[in-house]
Amino acid sequence: MLRPNEISFSSQMPTGQRVPGLERAVRKFLRKFPGGFRDETYLAWERDYKWQAHLEWEDELGRGKLNSMLRAGAYKGIATRAVKIESSRSLLFSFEKMALRDAVRNDAGARLFAEGLYNYLHGNGPLEQRFVDWVKVVDRLPRKQTRVLTWPLVTVFGFIAQPDEHIFLKPNTTKKAARKIGLPFDYDSRPNWRTYKSYLTLAATVRTAIRQMRPRDMIDLQSFLWVLGSDEYT
Repeated sequence: MLRPNEISFSSQMPTGQRVPGLERAVRKFLRKFPGGFRDETYLAWERDYKWQAHLEWEDELGRGKLNSMLRAGAYKGIATRAVKIESSRSLLFSFEKMALRDAVRNDAGARLFAEGLYNYLHGNGPLEQRFVDWVKVVDRLPRKQTRVLTWPLVTVFGFIAQPDEHIFLKPNTTKKAARKIGLPFDYDSRPNWRTYKSYLTLAATVRTAIRQMRPRDMIDLQSFLWVLGSDEYT
């Protein structure tokens, strides 16, 4: 069991940045999950299903397999596998799941999605350009009834595929968590690089601030922010 009084807190980061709400945030997290990021309940409620999605992705759409399927023109196969891996997890809202299924149902949508996804995850350019290009791809996907370009939909596949690098964004919860901790979050409702970069900076700052809790990856950091900002954990 991790006890808040056994963890040394500092509202002052090595960079000079202040994190005034850190101690309260950690206390809230540990009240719910006394074992921190190794707590059995935390693993069952927050981490395991996200990690299992990553392992399934590695098996079904790892870089080598994804590249082979692209070369074979199996665009629908890629889209179907990606949708299936996400659909069994409670990450996207139901309207986003439906919009994504509709968007990749035809050949053109599936190809746009599959090629864009590979370039986003494994392209040679800097992350900024790959993210900007990925947002453009999602914005161009066929739309049947509801919009496809949402923050959760734009960020979910990077998070599942590469949780060491990418983080999943649920806007309202993340904005609330940032306010509670006292850290800036430059949010805009339309997906864009400036906001995503700000979110990555927020996550990196939190990771440094709670380093004694030994967060493993973006799954732990996203879960920490979710617990802090979600109404489920009031």
